[in-house]
Amino acid sequence: MAALIANHALNPAGGGPALEVVALGKSYAGQAVVAGIDFAVPTGTCFGLLGPNGAGKTTTLRCCLGLTIPDSGTIRLAGRAVPADAGAARARVGVVPQFDNLDPDFTAHENLTVYGRYFGIGEAAMRARIPELLDFAGLTGKEHAPIQSLSGGMKRRLTLARALVNDPDIVFLDEPTTGLDPQARHLIWDRLKRLIALGKTLILTTHFMDEAERLCDRLAILDHGRLIAEGAPRELIRRHIEPQVVEVFGEAVANWAQTHEQLGERMEMAGDTAFFYCRDAAPLLAVLAGETALRFVHRAASLEDVFLKLTGRDLRD
Repeated sequence: MAALIANHALNPAGGGPALEVVALGKSYAGQAVVAGIDFAVPTGTCFGLLGPNGAGKTTTLRCCLGLTIPDSGTIRLAGRAVPADAGAARARVGVVPQFDNLDPDFTAHENLTVYGRYFGIGEAAMRARIPELLDFAGLTGKEHAPIQSLSGGMKRRLTLARALVNDPDIVFLDEPTTGLDPQARHLIWDRLKRLIALGKTLILTTHFMDEAERLCDRLAILDHGRLIAEGAPRELIRRHIEPQVVEVFGEAVANWAQTHEQLGERMEMAGDTAFFYCRDAAPLLAVLAGETALRFVHRAASLEDVFLKLTGRDLRD
């Protein structure tokens, strides 16, 4: 990969961040979708943008790429002002969309070749790049395969390879592993970690909290268009959640949980499961040891616990 995906992290004028967003606002029909958010993405890091459906993530990304014009605020991407100089900024950016949009009439090789033309890359140069791109995506030998013959994981990896055609400094990834099986997810994670190691800047949206914990150096949580938390994953867990969680489930667990609520700092019911958030879980575990009608899981607090505490457990459509 060294020849193709060069290790030359972007260094905007003055050594600034790869992406900087200040007081970004966007409304539709009088409703604020993005309400004055600020964040910066240091060069060579993975930054996660998390939030429930309708939180404003997609609108934020579209504004950052110059595809949606904001109502207020400033954006600098790859050292360029957006939307004023969005075209020049996007020349140094790769995008993995939420849904694969590969051309079904082309082979894998043809999809990469045609995409390279958007960046002014000629066919001879693309012929030299494609073997390494396919190798990076774990698709060696699939260059002449019709798109319809590829599995969902293969298509996702080809979409990632396509985003690297122009050797971008910054890669936007919108839910890159949605719909993939665990094996395919882990392979994508491995490839993304390689990009980070090579000095690329990744900007990631995901609904998988374990994915964000594994990949992100720092992340921001949006809800109702506002930035409600920002920090490193472990920092956010320490700041917002008790260190231990005991999930209790079984017959009549709701009544049992209410009468034993004092055994945790906090207790929440979600469906047929009681979540006890504890600094010291020993007293609760001692009581549960004698409850043969109940089952439980004792685990460390996670980023998902933070996300649910800050954004709620109600379903968002």
